Amino acid sequence: MPRKNSGIRGLSLRTEGALGNAVFEGHIRYPNGLNALYNRGFAIRPAKKMQKNLHMCDFCCTFAAEMKEGLKDIFAPKLWSTLRGYSGAQLGQDALAGVIVGIVAIPLAIAFGISSGVGPTEGLVTAIIAGLIIALFGGSKVQIGGPTGAFIVIIYGIIQQYGLGGLMIATIMAGILLIAMGLARLGNVIKFVPYPVIVGFTAGIALTIFSTQMNDFFGLGLTNVPANFIEKWIFYAQRLSVNGWALGIGMFSLLICIFMPKITKRIPGSLAAIILATAAVWALKSFAPASWGAASVQTIGDLYALPHGIPAPSMPTIDLADGQSVFGLIRELFPAAFTIAMLGAIESLLSAMVADGVIGDRHNSNTELIAQGIANVVVPFFGGIPATGAIARTMTNINNGGRTPIAGVIHAVVLLLVLLFLGELVGMIPMSCLAAVLIMVAYSMSGWKTIVGLYKHRNRDFWVLVITFFLTVVFDLTIAIEVGLVLAMVLFLMRTNEQTHIRTLHNEIDPNEDTDVESNLEHLTIPEGVEVYEIDGPYFFGIANRFDEVMTHVSGEKYPVRIIRMRKVPFVDSTAMHNLSMLIQRSHNEGITIILSGVNDHVHKQLMQGGIEQMMDPHNICANIHFALRRANDLLTLKY
Repeated sequence: MPRKNSGIRGLSLRTEGALGNAVFEGHIRYPNGLNALYNRGFAIRPAKKMQKNLHMCDFCCTFAAEMKEGLKDIFAPKLWSTLRGYSGAQLGQDALAGVIVGIVAIPLAIAFGISSGVGPTEGLVTAIIAGLIIALFGGSKVQIGGPTGAFIVIIYGIIQQYGLGGLMIATIMAGILLIAMGLARLGNVIKFVPYPVIVGFTAGIALTIFSTQMNDFFGLGLTNVPANFIEKWIFYAQRLSVNGWALGIGMFSLLICIFMPKITKRIPGSLAAIILATAAVWALKSFAPASWGAASVQTIGDLYALPHGIPAPSMPTIDLADGQSVFGLIRELFPAAFTIAMLGAIESLLSAMVADGVIGDRHNSNTELIAQGIANVVVPFFGGIPATGAIARTMTNINNGGRTPIAGVIHAVVLLLVLLFLGELVGMIPMSCLAAVLIMVAYSMSGWKTIVGLYKHRNRDFWVLVITFFLTVVFDLTIAIEVGLVLAMVLFLMRTNEQTHIRTLHNEIDPNEDTDVESNLEHLTIPEGVEVYEIDGPYFFGIANRFDEVMTHVSGEKYPVRIIRMRKVPFVDSTAMHNLSMLIQRSHNEGITIILSGVNDHVHKQLMQGGIEQMMDPHNICANIHFALRRANDLLTLKY
């Protein structure tokens, strides 16, 4: 019986039962309605005019489902999943961890801001806004974001050359690059940056940070210090005038940073150093006789405007040189932006990986990159500097019970309260104390134990590390990362080339060779007039040229059949395909038949796409050496 339109969004269909005696015509929900009808024995036959709508609806549903799954892989903030089943007990743990890590972040944010060439307010603003965004949208449950020591060198260089407006543009560009990396699902690719390159530029950054702190640590009081490492030390040597009080406060702070962890791990050494050194300087300036000269110790308030809140958002002010366009400036800043993006990606994903190992979780690399990108796009409008995941603060969060992004949110709130209400106290922190804190940061970053371990082997990896380190210190980080990555790739190709072997087999083949399974298979006899070549490893451009030379300069009798054994070839590249096609064409002209043996499905597909299969008889592409030898016998029989 006909059924009235139910008004439910779906499809209008006319269906008949399997024997044609049951009819359904009406409006049903898609796709559940179809399933119900099918289960009751109806054969679904939409009217012709509705078939197009049915196919379109099916396509839209499938596309939407795939987009939803794809979006989960790309952008799925951990906050969304952790809030399900969130308990009061966990809130207590996260709150405690957030407060502690917020306190730990105070001196670091201030120190990184000042050392980067901006100021304490900018460092705290970056830690607040970036820390909040990374907690809300990040792909790790416990990642704490903010300014880090890795950016100091490149930020300082950008400010000296392009000013604060140039830094804002470079940071926004870096944020866009990070978002693009996440959307392109490059999260796992970033993890493939070779370890020696990471250690090399990290150690170089550590030495550069150390060199930048000499001015404040010794109380030299110098301005316009060059950014270049060598020029900086020459500048120091020519104007060496040590302030004894500043050096004393710096040494006092450094000793506290060193020995406090041996006394207790509950109080961070940097925090204890800042509290005690600030109190000491305040007491000296308040009660010591003027003749002592203690008033010469510089504090944050002597050099920078004190923080009183988050600045209002503003657009970057760009100072263009004569004849320079905005696009030209963007083009000039792109290498620096790329370096910031790479540093941010590497540091945040390494931090997330370490955190995963401690808490037994698995972060989403693409989501983490997108969150880092959003943070770096937003922060510059408030005067902030580049930010990323900070491994030291992340581990502090974990060690104090933080297990969800709520801890990161609370950490940002703690920093905001400091910015709003404790600006006067921040201004009393001595500069030499901050220098001591950053010297300890540089020591922690140096990775000297890893360098010593690699030095003992002194293989190619060690020299990649040395070159990357040297370029970071003497030139700049952008060149160091670019050259380091190129060197690492060249070494990888060299090793792959060395591990891939080309063999020529005569008379017989031992099938028991290259197996760890004990077997007693009979040797395979190579027919007279057949020559077998085996490629053991990837068939890419380095090996392709080597194999081409072997085949071109083969001496002696020219065999009518050549078998190329490819059972251990995992892939071929375009150079290999080109050389193989030239070999097949040349062999055809010489009356020689080429047989390919042991071609796996992936390589076979590549050969089809590259047109190799069209150049030869399909029967000459064999699954294994047994079929290849049998095919060679058949060809020899036909020829002779």
